[in-house]
Amino acid sequence: MDTRGYQQYKQQSINSMTPGELLMLLYDELVKRSTLAGLALDKQDWPLFEASLDRCVDIVNYLDDTLDRQYPISRDLSRMYDYFTYEMERIKAGRNKKELERLRPMLADMRDAFRAADKNSGEKRA
Repeated sequence: MDTRGYQQYKQQSINSMTPGELLMLLYDELVKRSTLAGLALDKQDWPLFEASLDRCVDIVNYLDDTLDRQYPISRDLSRMYDYFTYEMERIKAGRNKKELERLRPMLADMRDAFRAADKNSGEKRA
């Protein structure tokens, strides 16, 4: 099956997204992967568990790398991202379900906060 058309469509969709939509896509993927890590941990599917957390770390590192450092809040966000990365590495090393369950709502709260901020800024632009 030729998937080039789908890949081009996917790339075009991403290229046409606003920065807020891209941020939401990343946060949605972060929450999804952390949930997948929890499910994999329950099944003791260690390769999937580790791959899911590795992807979470990659996303958080990307979010940190793309912060606009001219704003004071960027420093606070960077510290939060450092904390998330540290915790995910601890969870991965210890295969700790309790800590993962504690971290996941924090990731979802961050996503929801950015979603609300994007919605508010969209309303102000309109």
